[in-house]
Amino acid sequence: MIAADPLTLRSLDATWDRTRWEEIPLDGNRYEVIGGVLYMSTAPSPAHQWINHQIFLILHEQIETPGIGVALWSPIGLFMPGCDPVQPDMLVIRTADLDIITADGIEGIPALLIEILSPGNADTDTATKRQAYARAGVPEYWIVRPDERDVLALSAPDAALGDYTSSVRVGGEAELASPTLPIHVPVARFFARVPTGARRRRRRGTRHSANRHEDQRS
Repeated sequence: MIAADPLTLRSLDATWDRTRWEEIPLDGNRYEVIGGVLYMSTAPSPAHQWINHQIFLILHEQIETPGIGVALWSPIGLFMPGCDPVQPDMLVIRTADLDIITADGIEGIPALLIEILSPGNADTDTATKRQAYARAGVPEYWIVRPDERDVLALSAPDAALGDYTSSVRVGGEAELASPTLPIHVPVARFFARVPTGARRRRRRGTRHSANRHEDQRS
């Protein structure tokens, strides 16, 4: 593996698939295969998980309670064309599509995928995953950006283009209105009451961990 940044590693080769992914031992890290390339990311920060929890509460209120669908979160394997698998921070599956949930993971296209940016995964979420999700036909993809305190809401995927044809930035007190689901929420709720001490963390041992996995995976 080579270091893509202090928090994420990616393989030198593009020969990874589901079979090889299933052989990786559980070690607390997140492993994803996109276009044959293996990506490893370390555990998210408390602030990241706080925001994830706030988003889940919103989805529970507006999606689960009315019976529209369910919200699930990582770690969970999502298998789609070109993704063997990915592990988005949060995903929504419509009630009519619950049969894509299997004993081994999610085998199909969810209604919504959500990724929360961290210092070490920005390029993966804003470029690599954006392209992969569009090619797979995911109807809607949110990129949550804590530093900017906003959300990029992407929809209308074009598989041939490998991108979304609609991109809307929603920030501050503005309301995020999903174009594909009955979700209406002020973006500020995503970042509500994040403890000050959880917002910045000094990461220790990252370089040592990266070197260790490079030795094991390359």
